[in-house]
Amino acid sequence: MSDNPKSTLGTEGVYDAKALGVPKVLLLGLQHMFAMFGATILVPMLTGLDVSTTLLFAGLGTLLFHLLTKGRVPAFLGSSFAYLGGYAAIAPMADAAGNQLDNSALLPYACFGVACSGLLYLLLSLLIKLFGAGKVMRFFPPIVTGPIIIAIGLTLSQSAIDNCATDWLIAVIAIALVIVCNIWGKGMIRIVPIIVGVVGSYLLAAVMGRVDFTAVKEAAWVGLPIHWNKTVFWAFQDGNTSLLITSVITIMPIALATMVEHIGDISAISSTVGRNYIKDPGLHRTLLGDGLATIMASLFGAPANTTYGENTGVLSLTRVFDPLVIRIAALFAILFSFSPKVAAVIGCMPTATCGGVSLVLYGMISAVGVRNMVETGVDFSKTRNVIIAALILVLSIGINYSAASAITFHVGSLSISLSGLAVGALAGILLNAVLPGKDYKFEEEQPNPTGVDFAVRGGQK
Repeated sequence: MSDNPKSTLGTEGVYDAKALGVPKVLLLGLQHMFAMFGATILVPMLTGLDVSTTLLFAGLGTLLFHLLTKGRVPAFLGSSFAYLGGYAAIAPMADAAGNQLDNSALLPYACFGVACSGLLYLLLSLLIKLFGAGKVMRFFPPIVTGPIIIAIGLTLSQSAIDNCATDWLIAVIAIALVIVCNIWGKGMIRIVPIIVGVVGSYLLAAVMGRVDFTAVKEAAWVGLPIHWNKTVFWAFQDGNTSLLITSVITIMPIALATMVEHIGDISAISSTVGRNYIKDPGLHRTLLGDGLATIMASLFGAPANTTYGENTGVLSLTRVFDPLVIRIAALFAILFSFSPKVAAVIGCMPTATCGGVSLVLYGMISAVGVRNMVETGVDFSKTRNVIIAALILVLSIGINYSAASAITFHVGSLSISLSGLAVGALAGILLNAVLPGKDYKFEEEQPNPTGVDFAVRGGQK
């Protein structure tokens, strides 16, 4: 085999993975693993979920996705940030005064709500299989999903500020590194600004003596990544039926945003690779893979899975589109999940580091919602669109999930509360369905990377 990279180029400047050889393919797989790593591990850090479990089911979820999509779609499934508001509603890590809470007993209930939201993926997959993508997607236009995504970021902003307030120097360093890498970074540095911000500010805090590494010293090098008391099965055994139902009603509507996020990512991958994956292997297959991966991960105490834009950026950068490289990345993630030492290093990360990175991240989530309404041409001269967006935003942000402010109703002895995101999402879908003047058409034949790109991601493309 020639060492000249040009000799491995196929048609249209695309590299042939088989011609690259095993060492280079393994290195490419490792690069994809690191591209998703920063964002994927940030979700358990922000919610209290287990890092090792998260890595395990990111890898297993990706392999399941590839199995169900006939091994054709080069997509990696990592932790979804869209559900952070749902976790915070059911299992908050801090109280109103910013004091840290032990939410470990509540997280399995939140995971149950996330697992049930995966059922909506399966339902949408079935509907698309039966009726086609165009007829189904008319219920999820940008005027509905855009404001929901904006609200997701804004409702999380207070927690980011509270975390930054623990050490503003470390937080500002994290913010600065993310911005510098994102704007002026080259190559892989620009692909992984989140992990650079986390590592850089973490190292600074360690040098300044602001990190306690006792847990790292005590952690074993090898261990099992699944813990019974953090799974949904433990919640069933605990038996708080009211909290289980509340979790479902609170968290399931978030899937309305993440399902369209999925469609946006599949469209972006199609555009990058030059193949219409919405038609072949089919949007119903990709949704099925994503939904089942989310259900599987949530049942065992890991965050919801979602297709990752970071890895689409790596595809564009490397020009190696072989899904085999993504599957190798998944195997690396599974391997890393069996080291509690790695989880302990992540667990010792300063709160301010999480705050600085999440401050940028939450703002990006909201900005993505704005961007997609602009790029899809939402017409705000129409009163219907103004009303839909206004009610989604006000209801989502104004209704706080707390004893003081919440929509709560009783069914027999059960007490069920609705979060602002749940109320806002349901109101938006209903209003869009009944108000006249719909002007959005989903294009299945020619997927547009911006026209249906409703992504909520951990980092940049």
